[in-house]
Amino acid sequence: MGNAFEVSFWSHLLNVIIVGLGLLLVLTILIQRGKGGGLIGAFGGAGGSSPFGSKAGDTFTRITITMAGIWVLLIMIHVKVAKLDLEKNTARGQQGQTQSEQG
Repeated sequence: MGNAFEVSFWSHLLNVIIVGLGLLLVLTILIQRGKGGGLIGAFGGAGGSSPFGSKAGDTFTRITITMAGIWVLLIMIHVKVAKLDLEKNTARGQQGQTQSEQG
């Protein structure tokens, strides 16, 4: 095996989910109507109106806050998973080092 650091399946899965949710969060923020008009205004569209209706602003705000909370929670879970992976690999390395010293 050498000195390879093994990462668990859960760590890879959390990475994919966090990146995907982050991109979705960015798109959700850019779609929102704001003072600058959001993404629509950046491309020359009407900055004061939303393509999703007048009540969409409140809905997008709730969706954005919920997604951001889930994103932060997933990052905290990922830190714990990465810490467990590190501890597991450190223990495996110390065990291998002890065996090589004895042999």
